[in-house]
Amino acid sequence: MQRVGLVILVSVAVWIGGATSAVAQPATAELIAGALQACHDGRVAPDRSTRAALYEKGQALGEQAVAADEQSADAHFALFCNLGELMRIDGEMSLTSVFGFRRMMKELNRALELKPDHLDALSARGTLLVRLPSMLGGDPEKGEQVLRHVIHEVPEAVNARISLAKSYCKRGRHQDAVTLATEALTLARAQQLDDFIPEASRVVAQLHAVGNKGN
Repeated sequence: MQRVGLVILVSVAVWIGGATSAVAQPATAELIAGALQACHDGRVAPDRSTRAALYEKGQALGEQAVAADEQSADAHFALFCNLGELMRIDGEMSLTSVFGFRRMMKELNRALELKPDHLDALSARGTLLVRLPSMLGGDPEKGEQVLRHVIHEVPEAVNARISLAKSYCKRGRHQDAVTLATEALTLARAQQLDDFIPEASRVVAQLHAVGNKGN
């Protein structure tokens, strides 16, 4: 599901060396990097079967990483990433699997329990808060607050801007949504985030279409 800046590309193994639990062993870091890479590759894969295979591979690597170092927030987030993408493989997140949803949230919550300032996990939490119905813990106002915090901490954040733009549009702040989505697209292109450029482009187009209907 969600990445703030760039935790998934080739340099992730180096980043993990400084960002993960101090007790994480090199093998664990490699598992985390592999799981995050699979999550990224699945987002840009051309067809459903390839996406599913990549996310399932990422899930397996994430599970191994958690088993190797249960105290690693990054391991739990890597597992969450693939579980979340599997749940929304056919579009917006499907909540038909209660067990799958609870497991996904367990991994996200554990990542934040271990590292409350884990910005990728915070971005994911904010996104879920603005998208989920209240009966499942959704809280748009709180979610927007979390997403704004992420953007403040990481000015180049793309996914947080996309999620916040969608929420603003739903809540009647159309111009603010257009601004955020446009910024997200510009940043995604500048950072060559091939897994977020298509989504940012769609959101910008949808927002302009909504604006044109209102004129």
